[in-house]
Order: sequence, then structure tokens, then C-alpha cells
Amino acid sequence: MKKAFTLLELIFVIIVIGILAALILPQTKVNSLQDAALQVQSDIRYTQHLAMIDDKFNANDTNWYKKRWQIIFSKQDNSNDQWAYTIFSDTNGDSTGRPNEDEIAINPMNHKQRMTGGYNSVTHLDINDASFVGMKKMNLGMSYGITDINFSCTQRFSFDYLGRPIKSDLSSNSSPYDNNDLIDNDCNITLKNNTDSITIQISPETGYTKIFY
Repeated sequence: MKKAFTLLELIFVIIVIGILAALILPQTKVNSLQDAALQVQSDIRYTQHLAMIDDKFNANDTNWYKKRWQIIFSKQDNSNDQWAYTIFSDTNGDSTGRPNEDEIAINPMNHKQRMTGGYNSVTHLDINDASFVGMKKMNLGMSYGITDINFSCTQRFSFDYLGRPIKSDLSSNSSPYDNNDLIDNDCNITLKNNTDSITIQISPETGYTKIFY
């Protein structure tokens, strides 16, 4: 004689599955604010990595330190007036602090892309242009709905060969560590959307980053 589930047992199983789904599904919903913070944290670490493996020291160049790898957050026309960020090294010698296309880091996952969400007056760096060579996900406003960013230290961070974070605009510096620009306190970057906020903290000396929800 074959055994089979009774109607009551089937109903009970369906109810249990429904309860589990109700508990699990809300936790799997996309949290764009958290995704943005995790991405920024990862890209800050990548900037630090570039600085450590690509030390710009050159005894024959008095401005070598201005070429250190850095990450800058900005909101301008070429980012569609949205908060975005760019990773670059000011290597061309003019040390303007505003990167040209070939000074911006190449996306290690796609060598046809530059690591910017829109920056400078160059056509290819304008996120609204069809020839945009940057990465839309680095435009935090357009990709994640970030409406504002607060900075406790600066909108621009660079790193030395030891990975120590520096908070100044290197283009205006007159020495490798001008005006004690090494970060000596925790620096916070707070991302905001219309309803909530999340903070990325950069520690002095180590440049270690962590997220506060």
C-alpha cells in the first residue's frame, strides 16, 4: 500500500514555507546605500594598493610626490551634477590636481574603462556623453541614489608608499608631507540618500577603512 501526504500535511508545509519566505525575503532586498558604501570602501583600498605598489619617488623630480595615487569625490556638470569619485595619479607634470583621461586609473576588470564617475571638462570623461570611458557605478548619485556626502576631513585622499593616508590637495603642496598632511585622526565619509545615511571611516597611519551602519 502506497503512502501519501494528507491534504492537512500539505497545507501545513505550505504555511511553513510561507512563514520562512516572509522572514528571509526582506533580508535579501537590495540596499543601495550599503552597496554604495561597500564599493567606495573597496575603491579606497584599491587606491591605497596602487600607491603602495607604484611608489612615485624620483630623486630627479622635485615634484614626484604630487604624482601619488589619490581618490577625489566631486559633484560637477560632467558627473551630471551628481556625487561621483575618481581614482588617478597626476603624472603629466602639470600637477593641476585635475586628471586628464590618461591619468585616471584603468579598471582592472575592463581595460577599456577608466575609474571615474564623471570628471573634468574632457568629453570622454563626461558621463552624459556617448563616448564616456568611465564607470557609471562610480557615479554614486546616478547608480545608488546618493543625494549628499559629508566629509569630516577632506574630499580628496592620497596615500604614500607605506599606505598612510594624506588629506591634502597634492597639487598645492611644496613638500612630500606639507603642513603635516598625514591624517592623524579618523576621517569619516558619510553617504546619504533621501531616508538614511552610512559612514565609511578611514584610520590614520594604516589607512584601514570600516563601515558604520
